[in-house]
Amino acid sequence: MNRTAYNGLCRFNRRGEFNVPFGRYRRIVYVRDFAPYRRALAGWQFTAGDFERIPLQPDDFVYADPPYDVEFTSYAKEGFSWRDQVRTAEWLARHPGPVVLVNQATDRIVGLYRRLGFRLQVLQAPRRIACNGNRAPAEEVLAVRNL
Repeated sequence: MNRTAYNGLCRFNRRGEFNVPFGRYRRIVYVRDFAPYRRALAGWQFTAGDFERIPLQPDDFVYADPPYDVEFTSYAKEGFSWRDQVRTAEWLARHPGPVVLVNQATDRIVGLYRRLGFRLQVLQAPRRIACNGNRAPAEEVLAVRNL
């Protein structure tokens, strides 16, 4: 959805409805038949809901991309507060298997994941999606644990 929405945004209103207008595209090609992907996705399980309810096995690989630690965090009707950032980080730190995540490299994100024993690397990440059209690279943190 976000690849065809205005400026690449993915945002939902308080009722949980996608609320970004289409961008300016001459032609949009949507895939409607996913049958060719059946074999590739056969072993996958897709889950929607609170991340703490995901049933993980001890050796599961987890890649997490929580909402960035920025002023705008209304990606979903429930929002995503600093408390949610901490809850996410603590949940990931408890997982005994390999964990990789990315987030904006704010001081408090770097401090949070460093405190929880993650190895951190700060990267200059290109911007393809932005609410204001700014495509300047941003500092992101790549955090790794048990890998």
